[in-house]
Amino acid sequence: MPSSLKHPSDVPMWKGVKVAYVIVALCLYPVAIGGFWAYGNQIPPNGILTALYKFHSHDVSRLVLGIATLLVIINCLTTYQIYAMPVYDNMEAGYVHKKDRPCPWWLRSGFRVFFGAVNFLIAVALPFLSELAGLLGGISLPVTLAYPCFMWVAIKKPGKGSAMWNINWALGVFGMVLSFVLVVGNLWGLVAKGLQVHFFKPQ
Repeated sequence: MPSSLKHPSDVPMWKGVKVAYVIVALCLYPVAIGGFWAYGNQIPPNGILTALYKFHSHDVSRLVLGIATLLVIINCLTTYQIYAMPVYDNMEAGYVHKKDRPCPWWLRSGFRVFFGAVNFLIAVALPFLSELAGLLGGISLPVTLAYPCFMWVAIKKPGKGSAMWNINWALGVFGMVLSFVLVVGNLWGLVAKGLQVHFFKPQ
């Protein structure tokens, strides 16, 4: 979004972010609540789409199953592009820094195809990574829940013992504790169930 001193983009961008997250919540929470209400603890590890095929493949038309799968594919493709944007930006910035000229459109497209191919290769070569998702998520959780709070305190330097200082420290410590609990819980689960390592054999 274009920005200038007279018309800064941070205000409309912040409004857009809030509206986008409300829309995301309105889409995801009903699916999560309805899925748990319908299937409870019988939900398969791969999620609600697998449950739809497992429990309703005989009484739901193939058209409905196909549309549900298509919507999941569209969701994955679009969110992949959003979450991979920092990697694309780093690749383009490296090219601009090295060549001292703008990155052409065909090379930007090539970066995206290359990164997607590398991700696909990793997914096929290491199909057991999904079993480590909880552990990896627990390890990386402080980046989202804890570090921003500690960084805010370090940058803004609010008065020690003030309300904002206490809130940020409490949220940061809570994020670290939650991360620790998730890591321990996932390690416990891996030890109890075991990890089946199989390369280039997706199931």
